[in-house]
Amino acid sequence: MPLSTKNILSNLFTGLTVLCFFANAQAQKTVSFQDAHVREMGRIAYKSDYAVLYYSGTSLEINFTGTGVKAWLKDERGDNYFNVIVDGKIVVLHPDTAKRLYTLASGLTYGNHTLQLYKRSEWGDGSTNFYSFQFDNSATILPAPPVKKRAIEFYGNSITAGYAIEDYSGRDSYLSRYKNNYITYAALTARHYDAQWSFIAKSGIGVTVGYYPATMPEIYERLDPLDEKSKWDFSKYTPQVVVVNLFQNDAGVIQSGSGALFEARFGHTPPTEQFIVNTYKNFIKGIRSKYPKASIICSLGSMSACKPGLPWSGYIQSAVQQLNDKNIYSFIFTYKNTPGHPTVKEHQAMADELIGFIDKTIKW
Repeated sequence: MPLSTKNILSNLFTGLTVLCFFANAQAQKTVSFQDAHVREMGRIAYKSDYAVLYYSGTSLEINFTGTGVKAWLKDERGDNYFNVIVDGKIVVLHPDTAKRLYTLASGLTYGNHTLQLYKRSEWGDGSTNFYSFQFDNSATILPAPPVKKRAIEFYGNSITAGYAIEDYSGRDSYLSRYKNNYITYAALTARHYDAQWSFIAKSGIGVTVGYYPATMPEIYERLDPLDEKSKWDFSKYTPQVVVVNLFQNDAGVIQSGSGALFEARFGHTPPTEQFIVNTYKNFIKGIRSKYPKASIICSLGSMSACKPGLPWSGYIQSAVQQLNDKNIYSFIFTYKNTPGHPTVKEHQAMADELIGFIDKTIKW
């Protein structure tokens, strides 16, 4: 039966559509999450076809010659935010719960560029799956940024995570869009030294108790912070400097003397000073066992727990003294004496203090 003109045109259009789709697919370069051209920082889990980003400050960086780049991403809850940093300029990305191809940069001048995808929110806001970068076929994928010679790791709470750092209203909001680890004292310090970084930080977490059910001694060895069977391979990352900034949440819960999390840990009897110091000391011993040669800075601040007259600074100093390790130090930030979490300016002041202490005390 002869084909009608309508059928011929329909078949021709279908064929052209397939050819165009194939040509467009062929005109893309894909760089997978496992590709050696991608430089990662932070604890990242690798699944069969994607990488999982949990922690604040986890980042992926790539160099390329071209005019733009896209990425396949899928967020667990739609609560995470990322800094997309192209040649030092930052835009914010908010991926949703569907697997999508996001344009990270476009319309760039053709030439060499660096792009970093940086998780600004924390694991309490969920995880994000990263599948691949995608480039136009005319792009050239350049070698990955070199591994930095220095490496630093932070263990902390909401201060290190960057809680409310961009809530300029002063309401100290819990919403994830106001979090930004990239401009915390920790990230500023790492970039000052041009160091690799790893941030193990969670709002509300403590050493003995906190506003989060698990404590840092229970979490710090994990890859997936929500899975007690998921263990991080410490041989993958060896920092020369470790900074611990904890006890703010212990102070709040223990001073209240009540509440479900207090009672779950202590019943109705507050913990003794000896218990608090020993728990902290054993946690630092655990870190030392992972990093035998690292300098460990046991810090506190700059919120209310380090207020003069409170015992928490003394607990840290006592634990450090008892550890009797020449490469373990105590360092107490200046009490900021303002409401809420540290602001951008207060984080910069903390970074300046910490950098000054490191410069005087530690040889990388």
